Amino acid sequence: MEYAQGRAAPHRWKVLSVGVAANASFAAAFSGIPATAVLIRSGYRIDTGALGLLLGMLGLGIVLSELPWGMLTDRWGDRRVLLTGLVSTAAALLAMAVWVTPTETRVPGLPLLEAGFLAIGLLGGSVNGSSGRAVMAWFGPAERGLAMSIRQTAVPTGAGIGALLLPPLAQHAGFVWMYGALAAMCLASAILTMLWVREPDALPITPTANADAASDPTVSPLRSAPVWRVAIGIAALCMPQVAVISFASVFLHDFGHMHGVAIGAALAAVQGGATVMRVWSGRWTDRRGNRNAYLRACAALTVGLFVLLAISTALVGNAGQGVQSAAALSALFVLLVAGGIAASAWHGVAYTELATQAGHSRTGTALAMGNSGAFLAFWLVPSAIPVLLSAFGWPAVWLAGAACAALAWPAFARTPLARQQSRASSGARQRVSV
Repeated sequence: MEYAQGRAAPHRWKVLSVGVAANASFAAAFSGIPATAVLIRSGYRIDTGALGLLLGMLGLGIVLSELPWGMLTDRWGDRRVLLTGLVSTAAALLAMAVWVTPTETRVPGLPLLEAGFLAIGLLGGSVNGSSGRAVMAWFGPAERGLAMSIRQTAVPTGAGIGALLLPPLAQHAGFVWMYGALAAMCLASAILTMLWVREPDALPITPTANADAASDPTVSPLRSAPVWRVAIGIAALCMPQVAVISFASVFLHDFGHMHGVAIGAALAAVQGGATVMRVWSGRWTDRRGNRNAYLRACAALTVGLFVLLAISTALVGNAGQGVQSAAALSALFVLLVAGGIAASAWHGVAYTELATQAGHSRTGTALAMGNSGAFLAFWLVPSAIPVLLSAFGWPAVWLAGAACAALAWPAFARTPLARQQSRASSGARQRVSV
């Protein structure tokens, strides 16, 4: 393989480990904080509508900042942007711990809390594109799907850590410890970045470059139709994923009458299952060159599972008895977890396709486009769910998730260009020794 040779070659795994650590640190915040939604609602004395808007501020901050951070990464490089983002995000979380935590005598106002969540999103948005660009620089075409999928496992891993760690911290030690723990994770990742992240001595030679017009460094991903289509598909398929991450705890508490450990276990199961599927799918699609087919299969499976979840929820609700039997509770639990896994299992494959379309010199911008779409979902979905829930109930929430997944299916259609790239990649896998 024609990338950093000799003693430098093993260093790529250190760079990948930094990408995982950095993304996990931020994922513990943007996906773990919603796991404390019930505690936030009571601790800050807000209603469900305000809670949805508040959680949406995390996603809004990332949406607004992803593209500027990505373009800056292409200009400044991975190391500088990653360090800047991690340290500033840690500072924002420490500020939340000091000034925006409820006490017995003082409850911070909602505007201050929203500003804090927005700041976390604005600053933390730097982590996603910069860590992805670093990974793509160190891995050749026969390993990129696996490497990016491993990096993307950081999101469910970090979210799972957040789901298990943050609710007990917030409940028993207070929100100050919750924000402080998240800040410590970001600072630890910044130290690893200082130690290990640098540009490789030689970039991987991608055999698909001639087949991919978007790889031309003079062509901006912002003017590439294939890049935009993948980014739109990412945004659509993130919608049902965010519905589970943001409101599964509320659904299981309010509708399923579950508490504490059971809710945390459900969220951790979603994130753990997604982690396993992302690693497997990255290696599998590297070998078969079928990223588009895999992405379409994930979209179709998500549609089916969310429709079943909506039907099951409606049947239980219409019975007028709530979730009382162990069988009904188990069915809803399994469908929710399975749907969450299906809606979360595709990230590494999609982002590898996105970066391949753009080429290395524009990877930061392309990944930022995908992340902007993903976190647009993190902004819109928590705000939209309370409205749907109030008007139509939980079945409508899950049906809306199915509809969004259905929109992702045509976005991942296999094009003539994708077929040409797949043939070139298959030839590379036969020539490259990893």
